[in-house]
Amino acid sequence: MSARQFDSSESDDIIIIIAIVEMEAAVQAAAEPHPLRPCSSVHLWNCFRILPNKRGPPVLHNRLQKKGNVSDTAVKDKAAESKKEGEEGVISWPVIDTDQATEGTKVKENNEDSAANQKAKSSKESEPSRLEAVQQAFRHAWKGYKDFAWGHDELRPLSKSYSEWFGLGLTLIDALDTMWILGLKEEFEEAKTWVATELTFNKNVDVNLFESTIRILGGLLSTYHLTGDTLFLDKAKDIGSRLMPAFHTPSKIPYSDVNIGKGTAHPPRWTSDSTVAEVTSIQLEFRELTRLTQEPRYQAAVAEVMTQVHKLDGKLDGLVPMFINTNNGQFTHQGIYTLGARADSYYEYLLKQWIQGGKKEDQLLEDYLQAIEGVKKNLLQKSSPNGLTFVGEVSHGQFSPKMDHLVCFLPGTLALGAHNGLPDDHMDLAKQLMETCYQMYAQMETGLSPEIVHFNMHQGSNRDIDVKLADRHNLLRPETVESLFYLYRFTKDHKYQDWGFEILQNFNKYTKVSSGGYTSINNVRDPDYTSPRDKMESFFLGETLKYLYLLFSDDPNLISLDQYVFNTEAHPLPIWPSTA
Repeated sequence: MSARQFDSSESDDIIIIIAIVEMEAAVQAAAEPHPLRPCSSVHLWNCFRILPNKRGPPVLHNRLQKKGNVSDTAVKDKAAESKKEGEEGVISWPVIDTDQATEGTKVKENNEDSAANQKAKSSKESEPSRLEAVQQAFRHAWKGYKDFAWGHDELRPLSKSYSEWFGLGLTLIDALDTMWILGLKEEFEEAKTWVATELTFNKNVDVNLFESTIRILGGLLSTYHLTGDTLFLDKAKDIGSRLMPAFHTPSKIPYSDVNIGKGTAHPPRWTSDSTVAEVTSIQLEFRELTRLTQEPRYQAAVAEVMTQVHKLDGKLDGLVPMFINTNNGQFTHQGIYTLGARADSYYEYLLKQWIQGGKKEDQLLEDYLQAIEGVKKNLLQKSSPNGLTFVGEVSHGQFSPKMDHLVCFLPGTLALGAHNGLPDDHMDLAKQLMETCYQMYAQMETGLSPEIVHFNMHQGSNRDIDVKLADRHNLLRPETVESLFYLYRFTKDHKYQDWGFEILQNFNKYTKVSSGGYTSINNVRDPDYTSPRDKMESFFLGETLKYLYLLFSDDPNLISLDQYVFNTEAHPLPIWPSTA
């Protein structure tokens, strides 16, 4: 509900509407099936048991009251969830209300449980329903893809059609390991059949090296490790080999685009540069391909990239520019430093390569630690009036309080580093940034984060976050729920699960399409006219729903972070044994 004030003439209507919504929610909850709890092993299908229906309503943290830039839509119209023309296909589900028994608003006098134990008990009881909610969301998204986009790259759910990027079934491949982890056997088997009978890389098509590596190669390698089925390893070998011409450059810094049918590669049409994030975020996958195939060329190619970037001038306290030239191997467009687009996953892969290789590669660790210190020194600030810690950008010496949603990978990465023995203050910073990323959702009228925010730093500001008109879109991105997963896995603080469930509810409320699928939206500031974009990115199934499921699971062995490291598309790859 909007934070605006309303007059007394509206109160009777509001009371009636609230009563109707609560009644419908109660009926819906009573009609829901019993949840399933998956067993701890991701290698076994038939290990489910029916649990009593303990559907615990979510424990939600109220969003901060918004000041200033708020919706002026009438409360009763919002409660009725009226739809604008052109939005008929988007379902608006009411947010599940918190239950008095769950919240413990009134407890019996002889209740011996402490408040902390009560909260933990509440979250534990709600675990099956939250896991099932993710399974239901996946099935709904998969239904849209299967009905209208089967075998194609991405679903356009409103027009009931599809879009092609590479023509390689990106959504299906991205979702393979998600289906396995979620225990969706039927969906997995039909997808596997398509991979076996329809997927071919012998196509005259240009693909982006980075995107095809993290989504296709990473997805196939991950699914091979989870299932043991060599079908996926064979496909991974095929695509990996076809991507290698990208490294045939004068500098050994790879081109961005590869024709996987012709075996040729080239930079994008508009420049001879590649982005730093793209050329330094393919290492986990190619290193693993070498380990599995015993062909050194894959690891050698990506290791050369890291060695060259390590030696380059033009960094700011370990922070890298966004572009690198494929002819001379030098940074270009220097002076802009960000943890957002075009640079983000460079920092992520420094840490994750070090973990993947058994914490033996000191150069990677040194570059990572130096970069984090560079973030603290140059990019870290606090907002006004509430002092949210955020990561901005520097452009030619000038600080900008601009933060991409993409930067919300950082809390999880910092927490992962702290878990692996890095300084304790990394975890402290992770928690602060996690709060900020949550507030990027909570302070929006839809409860969904925009793509980019700007933080207020001036005394006297009445709100911490501003959003420009061009930045109000939400693409169903995973970075915040990814970091929530890491923070919950390492701290066991149930508020991170609660925040994640609130985000899932708002995805259901504002982006779910009745005929199947979820859509990105243009406007997170207006709950009554979100302006759907008619596109479901493959990472919604490959990353967002996967991380939500892992967040809601209390099983630390479900993709153990001591055994697996996730690539930047949420595909888990094994940490190498000490003898590797």
